[in-house]
Amino acid sequence: MNRHIRQTLLPLLAALIWGSAFVAQSVGADHIGAFTFNALRSMIAVPALGIVIFFMHRNDPPKAPEKGERAMLWRGGTCCGVVLFLASALQQLGLSDTGAGKAGFITALYIVLVPISSILLRRRVALPVWIAVAITVTGLYFLCITDGFSILPSDFLILLCAVAFAVHILVIDHFAPHVDCVKMSCVQFMVAAVLSAICAILTEEIDPAAIRACAWSLFYTGILSSGVAFTLQIVAQRDANPTLVSLLMSMESVFAVVSGALFLHEEMTSRELFGCALMLAGILLSQIPLGKKNEGAVTNG
Repeated sequence: MNRHIRQTLLPLLAALIWGSAFVAQSVGADHIGAFTFNALRSMIAVPALGIVIFFMHRNDPPKAPEKGERAMLWRGGTCCGVVLFLASALQQLGLSDTGAGKAGFITALYIVLVPISSILLRRRVALPVWIAVAITVTGLYFLCITDGFSILPSDFLILLCAVAFAVHILVIDHFAPHVDCVKMSCVQFMVAAVLSAICAILTEEIDPAAIRACAWSLFYTGILSSGVAFTLQIVAQRDANPTLVSLLMSMESVFAVVSGALFLHEEMTSRELFGCALMLAGILLSQIPLGKKNEGAVTNG
């Protein structure tokens, strides 16, 4: 696949899956605890990715992986899994007292945190990208915040979740160029599943009947939202600018609103439509090719 198309299309596909998965996650949250839900969806993602890995490499000649490559794979998958577990847990815990719209806005602030972190890591971010980030955040505000904005204690958990997702993007940016992306995603969910299961056993009541009641939600989020979408993110980031990828993935909020209108017959207000238009403008601005003089300012390195 053409590199630019892959770096643009795959994050958008991931955002589309995450946005449309909002209904499934809401149904699951009505039946089982956050840690139980995250553990089961991660457990489902592991064999799903295992099947993908099998078919991808079934015709490869037998070859033992090099020690350094195997160590890098497990180190990268473990780091991604720990951060993903923290981000998912913080988001679910914060949602208990924070509205979905405000939570979506605060979580998506990782699109600001990623370029700031890139500067701390001595990676230059060009001015047009900063403008695109500002326009997109403004669009997010109009899209997600419809009843005013006040700070609650639970909002701090959501803000920590945004920090964790920013770290997750940067960790992927570090490891993805050096390992098999699908294998690293599989390890990531193994780690997230184990950590979530431990917390579920220690803090939640596990009810098999409740699990059966939301089985379709678990399979949808486990196979598509976890297994497919997060793997698309890792593959897209293999040689891409993390700030631009995070901007594209922020379209999750738009797809969530559109999915609600299509499948739940929710009406989109003029404010939400204006927010969607601003976000789309920011995304389009971020994709405008820069001249050779500035091109290096938006790439990793």
